[in-house]
Amino acid sequence: MGVCPEIVEALAANGIERTFAIQELTLPLALNGEDVIGQARTGTGKTLGFGVPLLQRLGTPTEDGTPRALVVVPTRELCLQVAKDIEGASKGLGTRVVSIYGGRPYEQQIAALQTGVEFVVGTPGRLLDLAQQGHLVLAKIGGLVLDEADEMLDLGFLPDVERILGMLPDKRQTMLFSATMPGPIITLARTFLTQPTHIRAEQVDASAIGERTAQFVYRAHALDKVELLARTLQAADRGPTMVFTRTKRTASKVSEELAERGFKVGAVHGDLGQGAREHALKAFRTGRIDVLVCTDVAARGIDVTGVTHVVNYQCPDDAKTYIHRIGRTGRAGKTGIAITLVDWDDLPKWKLISDDLGLGAPEPPETYSNSPHLLRDLGIPEDATGRVARRRRPAEEEDENAPEETAETSSENADRPRKRRNRSRTRSRGGEVVSGPGEKAAGSDTAGPESSDDGGSADASGEDGEGGGSSRPRRRRRRGRGGRGSGGGDEAQAAVAANGAGED
Repeated sequence: MGVCPEIVEALAANGIERTFAIQELTLPLALNGEDVIGQARTGTGKTLGFGVPLLQRLGTPTEDGTPRALVVVPTRELCLQVAKDIEGASKGLGTRVVSIYGGRPYEQQIAALQTGVEFVVGTPGRLLDLAQQGHLVLAKIGGLVLDEADEMLDLGFLPDVERILGMLPDKRQTMLFSATMPGPIITLARTFLTQPTHIRAEQVDASAIGERTAQFVYRAHALDKVELLARTLQAADRGPTMVFTRTKRTASKVSEELAERGFKVGAVHGDLGQGAREHALKAFRTGRIDVLVCTDVAARGIDVTGVTHVVNYQCPDDAKTYIHRIGRTGRAGKTGIAITLVDWDDLPKWKLISDDLGLGAPEPPETYSNSPHLLRDLGIPEDATGRVARRRRPAEEEDENAPEETAETSSENADRPRKRRNRSRTRSRGGEVVSGPGEKAAGSDTAGPESSDDGGSADASGEDGEGGGSSRPRRRRRRGRGGRGSGGGDEAQAAVAANGAGED
């Protein structure tokens, strides 16, 4: 298809040896420098559809280090994903790729730009900031890509995108890629592109939406959802699972509930710092956790290999959101399972989604955590409960053995409190020192050393009548010695003073 051998070898090293429909249709046009509007459902390889042509045309390292290609994406997570894919395809070319996004210090990103780069991937806000400060030079950009453009415009990034476009040269190649393409988005895209070719890799209808994904829809009660979800996560052949919520608060609450029930879980939502979000995604990719609870910020373009189940804990707002959520599974020719839990209040909203996509499920069956059809559909064991282990921290397996160790040591050390009780303590009652129950037996042995220990005390003979317990008060008096002796007028230590007064 005209792709240079260096890129082909780099892709083969990463296990990519064949093209998808969107790539086959895009590559010939993009390699010739033509403007393209590419439309295909998520998970079909749109990133390499625009990345390979840009690398081949503009990825050769330059002496001045000025960026030649720019990819604008809506979210930070998608920025990291796209940059990683581009780096993997450019190993044989030596192309320098940098990701520019918010939530991270400026210094490292500025230093990378000053060192020199050919390929920049970034979010609109941070790109605009660095461009206005003069750190990001856009005068030599020869290729621009707006990835997930509909989401970018829906999130309100249009003003920033327009400012960035105003800084670019008029003579450039522009490509726009997205899974959905509403009429207003197409109209707006045509104002940015010059005689673009609109490529639709497949029909965007019910047959194309999750064609390899089994979809289940249940009407669930809000008070039973967590229990239902916990049993769903024990389904047969379940692998990495993504759970989607509408709000950040719900994502945090569900993550905590699942952690309390013993699941290895992490969360990704807007209230978390960028470092925490990246840490959770890394733990999910490496297998340290197998459940990721997230808002729609993670639904766009995040490619996690091997996701077997997607659970819509809350009903999506529209058909487009539903498509992107379930697109996290059944990717790259694999199969997957999508489960949607619909509240009673969300039934009208779900009916619109079902009718729009032709799913044929306008009224989901009423379902509870112990419903037989739920266990049968998902292959959940009949003896499954809502708890799989003792509570664990999200994304941490190191605490897995801690509860067991605590249980063992608690039984083995049952006698330790009794040993501590043998420690002698002195009590003062009515102005006199009262010995502990176990000290009188040792009085005869300790009386001698105590009297010699306090040889300078004038009351040594007078305190002999108190028995062996008198040794402990003398030890306490050492803190206040220095001319005080054992006389009866010292107010600094009330118990000792009272005792001394009684002896006089």
